[in-house]
Amino acid sequence: MIGLGPRNFELGICIANRPPIDHYPELTQMQALAPGEIDHIVAHTSNHWRKLFNVLAKLMEALHATEDWRHYRDHQLLQSGCRCALLFDAPKLETLSQRTHVVAGKTYAGELGIEVDWLDARFAINQELKLIVSPYLDYRQLSNKRIEQLADLIRSMPKRSA
Repeated sequence: MIGLGPRNFELGICIANRPPIDHYPELTQMQALAPGEIDHIVAHTSNHWRKLFNVLAKLMEALHATEDWRHYRDHQLLQSGCRCALLFDAPKLETLSQRTHVVAGKTYAGELGIEVDWLDARFAINQELKLIVSPYLDYRQLSNKRIEQLADLIRSMPKRSA
């Protein structure tokens, strides 16, 4: 797996792009972020990454009742001990059901070719694979209401087996 966050994540968010700075385009493994690294990425890239990290922190707040999504984003998101990871490579079918995965974006989900059942125009699931397709992590596509819908779908997935 390639991405940002701890290796032992419970929730993997699959996206089709990476921060276009530093070593991120060449990353070949999982990397937990250091404190302040999100600020660095946001400061040296487009507004897109700020929105993505904000939406991801809001999702974690919805799932785990964190004290404040901004504090969580700045002090825990994608760092060691975080429960989620941002994945840059396509999920491996043989390991999908071990953890819950969210594929961010209908277009990316279509490129992956994973069979899903569409619940509505925005969300799809594959219960067996513990996979959810959601709108991309952007305020317009994944509003606060849709973040709550996504959190509900994640909670409905079978728990991770030991």
